[in-house]
This record gives sequence, C-alpha cells and structure tokens, in this order.
Amino acid sequence: FDNETVWDTQTNLMWAAKDNGEAINWYGAKKYCQTFRGGGYRDWRLPTAQELAGLYQENKTPRKSPEKNPLHVTPSIALTACCPWTSETRDAEAQYFDFTDGTIWWFLTPGTSVNRVLPVRRVQPP
Repeated sequence: FDNETVWDTQTNLMWAAKDNGEAINWYGAKKYCQTFRGGGYRDWRLPTAQELAGLYQENKTPRKSPEKNPLHVTPSIALTACCPWTSETRDAEAQYFDFTDGTIWWFLTPGTSVNRVLPVRRVQPP
C-alpha cells in the first residue's frame, strides 16, 4: 500500500513494508512495535517465528543485505539485515528468524542490539 504497509491476503497479516533500519535489542523491538503507527494503525506487534517463516521464499533469487548476505524474502518487504526478532522468549533468551537460510535461532542476551524488527498486525478480512 502507499502507506508503507504490505497486506498478505493469504494469512490476513499486514506487515511494515520495511524493517526499522538499524540494530535493536529485543526489548527495544517490542517497544518499537507498540509505538509503531504504520498505515495509521496502533495494534502492531512482534511477529511469531511461524509468521516470519511465511515471508521466507527459498526459491526466489536472493536479494543482498548491506552486509552482502543473501536474503530469501518476498520482494514486497525491505530488510536491511538478515534477522528480525520474533515474539518468542524463553528464560534469558529471545528468538530471531534468519532470512539467509530460513532458520530460527535463540540469542542468549536479548538486551544486545544485533537484529532488526519487522512489525506485523492481524487484518480483519473484508
């Protein structure tokens, strides 16, 4: 859409059309989603790993991130690095999704700024 969002009509998820553009820790990513106002909406959140996996497209010609990593992501979404945070945590770890190979990883210190954030929200079908 012109409002910098992407609506996946198959899953009824609306995504920010691009990530936040810089390294952010998991706590900052959660807050970023809570205050994100893309498209004028206020109900943005961190995505699950399964939701991010829905954007992964292994058979697409990979785009390169600024770090020269191949990113297998739908062309509708602009990522500035490989790995956005997910909503999942366990003990002192936070999860992220890697668009270079479609894997899910746990990061031991979620307070470290290493990944990006890609907000998502649920859309009610018309």
